[in-house]
Amino acid sequence: MIIQIPNLIGLKHLNECRQLLQKSPWINGKETAGHQSVHLKNNLQLPIDCDEAQYMGHIIQTALKNNPLAFSASLPKKILPPMFNCYQDQGHFGNHIDNAIRYNSETQEYLRTDISCTVFFTNPDEYEGGELVIEDTYGSHSIKLPAGHAILYPSTSLHRVMPVTNGARISSFFWIQSFVASDSKRQMLFELDQSIQSLTQELDTNHKDIVKLTGLYHNLLRQWSDM
Repeated sequence: MIIQIPNLIGLKHLNECRQLLQKSPWINGKETAGHQSVHLKNNLQLPIDCDEAQYMGHIIQTALKNNPLAFSASLPKKILPPMFNCYQDQGHFGNHIDNAIRYNSETQEYLRTDISCTVFFTNPDEYEGGELVIEDTYGSHSIKLPAGHAILYPSTSLHRVMPVTNGARISSFFWIQSFVASDSKRQMLFELDQSIQSLTQELDTNHKDIVKLTGLYHNLLRQWSDM
């Protein structure tokens, strides 16, 4: 399931983050790459422990938890602290699948990567190229969203970032361990939840069918959740 989250970051925080990103201490992204991806990765990245990354990461995590669409789509159990990258001067990231397990140095625990997220901090007209291309059973999806928007997609997906031929593409990326590991089950729960929300706009919340569907949603979540 690939889900766009419009305006995950509000305008006030977006402008604040864009200013911070312009004066942040960027390093070569290869320093944080794994054994295989080091040959595919060509970008800049913020040190995970720098003040700017931690401050902006907190903004993103809070926004994700408070956004009804993002929360419904991801059902987040754990969130790896967001990281930040910059692609410019033909910077790119070749085809890869994200690591299944990652370590959170803040909590000193491991996290299973169920969902990958990219939050855009530059607008499409500020750079050329740089599309996030995600492969799934329905083909290739080329994604380039306005600043403040986010994309959620399964971490099992083969994906890449196309070369940036002009300007700079700055974004945040991170991973989520969901309460529901299966992407297909998360999608069913998401579609059920969205249908319930839509019906509540037309019917009383105590309508018997809404009560039944809500009960079904929570019973499925109870059965499928990983606690």
